[in-house]
Formats: sequence, C-alpha cells, structure tokens
Amino acid sequence: MFSKTNLLATVIATVVFFFLGYAVWGFALAGYFEEHATNNIMREMPNMGTLALSNLIMSFAMSTLYGKWGSGNYSASSGFSFGAWIGIFVGFGLGLLWYSTSDLMDMTGTITEAVVDILFYGIIGAVIGLVYQKTS
Repeated sequence: MFSKTNLLATVIATVVFFFLGYAVWGFALAGYFEEHATNNIMREMPNMGTLALSNLIMSFAMSTLYGKWGSGNYSASSGFSFGAWIGIFVGFGLGLLWYSTSDLMDMTGTITEAVVDILFYGIIGAVIGLVYQKTS
C-alpha cells in the first residue's frame, strides 16, 4: 500500500488534481456552473489547505485501488478507463443523488458536471496508470 510506485503516483496525481481542477472549475466552467446553480453557496475563496488535503486523499485512494485493479497491466489507457469509472460513480451516482436530495444545481448542470467528472477522473486515472507503468 505504501510502495514507492503508489506514493509517487499519489504525489503526481495530487498536483494534477489540484491544478487541473482549479483550471476546470475555477476558470473554464466557473461561469457556466454559476448559471446552473440553484443556490449559490460557493465560497468566494476556497480553503486551499483543505482542498489540497482532499486532493491528496482522493489521489491516494485512487492510486491504491488502481494498483489492485490494474493487476500488473498498467498503462495510461487502463488508468483512464479506471478513472472514468470513478467519474461515473462520482458524476452520475453522487451527482444524481445530490440532485434528488438537495437544491444545489439544475439538471442541466448536474449532467454537465457528470460528463466533466468522467473526463476529469479519466485524466487523473491516466496519470496514475502512466506512473505505475513507468515505475513498476
């Protein structure tokens, strides 16, 4: 669980999580999601320490699970597939759950978020898969 490969994949994925997430949700799609928010409850400035910690935890969990899921056949392609399944779980699974139980975003925003999550987590998975391939 604390192998060199897993820890390196965790660190690199954390950096990608942080900066790619900031680029996607902080810049590229910020206005779009503001238009589709039903209750604007976003903080003006996120708590960067907690944000970085959450990225580290998600990266470690994804890297550890991918290490078991990949069964030694590690690649960017298998990592993307793995990450896309995580994106489906988060985007559609949790997204629709939150849509049905809270008043955060309209259905268009929820579906868009799910598609973005699939691509986003797919990219994170590809990074993890590539690190595993190069270091295993």
